[in-house]
Amino acid sequence: MEPIFKIPESVLVVIHTIDLEVLLIERADKPGFWQSVTGSKDRLSESLRETAAREVNEETGIVIDDIVTLPENDATGTGRGLMTVPANNLCDWKLSNIYEIYPVWRNRYAPGVTHNTEHVFGLLVPRAIPITLAPREHVNYLWLPYREAADKCFSPSNAEAILLLPRHVS
Repeated sequence: MEPIFKIPESVLVVIHTIDLEVLLIERADKPGFWQSVTGSKDRLSESLRETAAREVNEETGIVIDDIVTLPENDATGTGRGLMTVPANNLCDWKLSNIYEIYPVWRNRYAPGVTHNTEHVFGLLVPRAIPITLAPREHVNYLWLPYREAADKCFSPSNAEAILLLPRHVS
């Protein structure tokens, strides 16, 4: 049986270009809150890599080849799932953050859960890749040089991860 509450283990995926431009998305439920792709595991058995690929697809429409299993309706012309990058472009940075869950979002977790463990990934994409936002989650996106992107993030752990980007791009 799937959990009723969110699992307090998540991913943060810094989507970037080879030129260190970073994709930021603006939250629908908190206008002015810009972030990278984030999301919790859907089930305990879901690997962090699967979580990262699923969240990237759900929030941006980008498919990470050989990881994301598209829902059947994606093959029927919805336009989602057409932006594909190779699976080896998704890199686990082997970095985890434990942070306090913002009180506004704690009701999504089991009673007494106050902290989340976030695992950081990077995803290299071409700058021209089309972005299709999930409108219930995000209302806008932009590309910024990594330092500007870090400054615009509302989450300190997201900003710190973005500032590490040059170490992960070869």
